Amino acid sequence: MAQKRVTLADVAQRAGLSSSAASMILNGRPDTRLSQDAHDRVNAAARELGYRPNVAARGLRTDKTATIGFVSDLVATTRFASGLIKGALEAAEEAGHVVLVMETGGDPRREEEAIAALLDRQVDGVIFGTMRARELFIPQLPKGTHAVILNGTNALYPTSVLPAEDEGGRAAVELLVAQGHRGGIALIGQSDEAERDTFRSATVAARVAGIRSAMSLHGLSFVAEESIWLWEPEHGYDATRRLLASRDDVRALICMNDRLAFGAYQAAAEAGLSIPGDLSIVSFDNDEIAAYLRPGLTTVALPHEAMGRRAVELLLTEGTEEEHLIPMPVVERSSIAPPSAPSPTAG
Repeated sequence: MAQKRVTLADVAQRAGLSSSAASMILNGRPDTRLSQDAHDRVNAAARELGYRPNVAARGLRTDKTATIGFVSDLVATTRFASGLIKGALEAAEEAGHVVLVMETGGDPRREEEAIAALLDRQVDGVIFGTMRARELFIPQLPKGTHAVILNGTNALYPTSVLPAEDEGGRAAVELLVAQGHRGGIALIGQSDEAERDTFRSATVAARVAGIRSAMSLHGLSFVAEESIWLWEPEHGYDATRRLLASRDDVRALICMNDRLAFGAYQAAAEAGLSIPGDLSIVSFDNDEIAAYLRPGLTTVALPHEAMGRRAVELLLTEGTEEEHLIPMPVVERSSIAPPSAPSPTAG
């Protein structure tokens, strides 16, 4: 038989006080006009009895349920962006909130159903998270429902949390320059010329802008740019294999993500090139694979856990309606070294 739930009346009886007095103490009411001894007795009774507040009842009084909705496309069921939810869960727990996660697979019908289900449960606000940064379509929410867009943007709901991709792109170039690379640098995964009339996402555009700005700052230009639409290992392998077969002046690669870099590692090995002795590689995301490559891949990380935490903080404080950029930390491993031969002159 299920154990009877401990009530506020039980705590009050154990402490020798009225239920209203016990309620004021447990809810942290300032200036209760009750003695320190009364506070101590109520808190001790709550601990001894294993009392848990009735969140539903408290919600009726305060119009808050201490519950956050998290609508995800594929964040919860894939490993690539699970840090978004991990960070959100940790921040919510610290704030005394619970998170209801609804996975939709990106299906608009399921998204509407998920939103309706969360609103029926009177969540205090909704975080909309996406695995890959993009512009999200979100149905109109009831007036007063606070929303934060995590790893994406939406015109109706401008409070968003994104990685600081422009700074991240600059950091990747600076890592190569610091090791003496002044030329012979190729870009794997993106080409302005080949992708002139296409658009991936605002975050990819920011990453590319940061890369090109830093290259320009140092008077550098790429010796080659390989456009790849799907940033997967096999395509990184194919592009790098073709590049190394056609040129002998490549000393370093900037790969647009770690999965492309994984393919580039395989192509370099087949070409008899050592990393970083013959070829330096820097990448983005800090995918799990980056730590297992040999040598370890230096990468500019996506700060998913920090982003998830920030989304919860913004939801609970209802902060300014603007983009909040989270710094992308550099994870230095062993894939960058000074060029083994003089770098070809830039440009």
